[in-house]
Amino acid sequence: MALGLTPIQIIEKGTHPQLVIADDWERVQLKHIATVQNGYAFSSKLFNHNEGLPLIRIRDIFSSETQNLYSGEYKDEFLVSKGDILIGMDGDFKVSKWPGKKGLLNQRVCRILFNSNHYEKEFLFLCIQPYLDAIHSETSAVTVKHLSSRTINDIPFPLPPLVEQKAIVKKIEELFSSLDSGISDLKKAQDQLVVYRQAVLKKAFEGIKEFKPLKECGEWKGGGTPSRQVKEYWENGKIPWVSSRDVKTKEIHDTERHITEIAIPNSSTKWIEKDALLFVMRSGILRRIFPIAIAKTKLCVNQDIQTVSLNDSWSTEYVYWFLQGNESDIRHSCSKDGTTVESIDANSLKAYLVPSCSLKEQHQIVSDIESRLSVCDKVEKDIVDSLEKAQALRQSILKKAFEGKLLSEEEIATCKADKDYESASVLLERIKKEKQNKK
Repeated sequence: MALGLTPIQIIEKGTHPQLVIADDWERVQLKHIATVQNGYAFSSKLFNHNEGLPLIRIRDIFSSETQNLYSGEYKDEFLVSKGDILIGMDGDFKVSKWPGKKGLLNQRVCRILFNSNHYEKEFLFLCIQPYLDAIHSETSAVTVKHLSSRTINDIPFPLPPLVEQKAIVKKIEELFSSLDSGISDLKKAQDQLVVYRQAVLKKAFEGIKEFKPLKECGEWKGGGTPSRQVKEYWENGKIPWVSSRDVKTKEIHDTERHITEIAIPNSSTKWIEKDALLFVMRSGILRRIFPIAIAKTKLCVNQDIQTVSLNDSWSTEYVYWFLQGNESDIRHSCSKDGTTVESIDANSLKAYLVPSCSLKEQHQIVSDIESRLSVCDKVEKDIVDSLEKAQALRQSILKKAFEGKLLSEEEIATCKADKDYESASVLLERIKKEKQNKK
């Protein structure tokens, strides 16, 4: 990690619009209104899945359930309660309000302990993420980016009058409530599309009585990795070389990495013909999905991929769509036991039965499937576009709030008429005095 600028210098750059504040507001560093508590390095030997308290790691901060439990001793100061503000300090630098039951604060997650009567806690929570995003964009790293508690402490957050803070929070919550309702409806529609897609694929193959195992459908090949030590196998390579991370879509036209022709006879990788089916046989992603793709060009694959070039009695798309509709069943029935990384057993996959019919029928089934799924694709795109617009609107609302433009002139006048109203500059002096008195 290398953060070459302080948080105030990042603001002064003027390249992060979300950090602009109203002219009559002040700024206050986090350390004057809260304390950053770092998590504890709990022993991984006592991590388990059966007993103990939820152990809150970076990956868990948005989830009500954690991947691991901790069964050892702990100090009460590291107990996290529902609603506590947490920040992941590696990777993407995200803030959340812990949604689960009591848990333990693990290392590289910090908690913001609020300790001021002159700053609205919910307003602070709304402010945090834009500043973390700006710091993240200014942090260089070779691998994973890291955030320090010192940097968090030094963030100069917006300081509007306290009455105005509360009014802004109330208005944001009203706007976000309506927005969240719309987003929820869109995500339900996405889930319904998934169900509909599966129904389309299931119905398409109903009524076919004859089945053949995949091993009889064509020629099978595996792959391999040319030696990384031999530059001639990789430098200026033109041949697409497929690993599990390349199998993300229905068709593979190109890959991230390429090899040279000389690498093929000198390694265990092989030429795979165009229109072959590619299967990911070993990858952590097999916990969730079984990736399958069609090679749309001649290519090579690594050792984690199995391929089959179908014979003339089969349509590649027909077999692809049947397997896609049954990927969950394949993943569970063909998984290899006793391995540390999720794997598919090649013999079980080759024994998997595929419904057999004439090529004419296969082409008709593919046409019907793709016609229906193309409608799904259009609806899915519309949903994704709407979700992106909703996210942009959320950011616009926050930007206006921090610029002091979310409240109307009438609403601001109401704030100023409140008996507890005092200017941001007076409030800043109160906070500094409060901080001084606690020393």
